[in-house]
Amino acid sequence: MSATHDWPEVAGSLIQALKPLRGGAPETMTAFSGLARAALEPKALSTKTKELIALGISVATRCDGCIAFHAEAAVKQGATRDEVMETMGMAIYMGAGPSVMYAAQALEAFDQFSARTAQK
Repeated sequence: MSATHDWPEVAGSLIQALKPLRGGAPETMTAFSGLARAALEPKALSTKTKELIALGISVATRCDGCIAFHAEAAVKQGATRDEVMETMGMAIYMGAGPSVMYAAQALEAFDQFSARTAQK
């Protein structure tokens, strides 16, 4: 695990890496996309809240790619840095010491995507 990532580049690289998987396992990937759409549909919880939950789970499960995608999605859903900080607190609580390291990366990713959005 690197101390610093270019999170927008991580997300972009993964999008490219996923293309052959989508082509090679189209039924599975279509089903996964459907699952994601169903899970993110706002009902009792807003999509923003669900993206914050996903970001916290990304930290607790130590998934760099997940951090990149869900930090970007949290920004797009209007999450604030304070909301991300509280989410990181829950991820650390649930994931212990290793989650502290990934929480720092998730915060860095959120900040990079926020800065990119602010520049547009």
